[in-house]
Amino acid sequence: MKQTNPKKNQIDLYFQKIKNWKQEFQILRSIALEIELQEEIKWGQPCYTLNGQNIFLIHGFKEYFAILFFKGALLKDPKKILIQQTKNVQSARQIRFQSVSEITKLKTIIKSYIKEAIQLEQSGKKVVMKKTSEFEVPEEFLKQLEEDPKLQTAFESLTPGRQRAYLLHFSGAKKSETRKERIEKQIPNILKGKGLND
Repeated sequence: MKQTNPKKNQIDLYFQKIKNWKQEFQILRSIALEIELQEEIKWGQPCYTLNGQNIFLIHGFKEYFAILFFKGALLKDPKKILIQQTKNVQSARQIRFQSVSEITKLKTIIKSYIKEAIQLEQSGKKVVMKKTSEFEVPEEFLKQLEEDPKLQTAFESLTPGRQRAYLLHFSGAKKSETRKERIEKQIPNILKGKGLND
């Protein structure tokens, strides 16, 4: 079994402190460490990498816990068990679980998906992402851009990733009023050239 990285104590501490899905996380961790991957903590979650490239992470929610494959959209998924978290997630896919018995039952399949994910990373294949121009621009934001040339210039000057983050944030609201509030709140940041999370 490959040694975990020099931050092993930090990672061990993470697994000791888990309150929900503790046993389940430990089992997924043991499966991950049987395969030669580096173990790290990224985005506050156990993440497994190969030569610095993210392969998958383990994360838990109230209703389920999951393995999230960063390039899951490219996996063959013969068992049809991969789930797209939301319609806006382009690349990542999850295998979700709710019990130890589910992991035990799928252990061989989990390993085969991990091995395929490693081969995929080694091949250099990339997920073709939607272009920013393909994302829906909420009507309320279009109106603002048409009325304010400075805002339009500032928005077009943002990186594609920042533009997408704003568009997803704005269009994520169901009510027009909420979309307007979100847009109004973010206009100063857009004018400053900042992203949603900057």
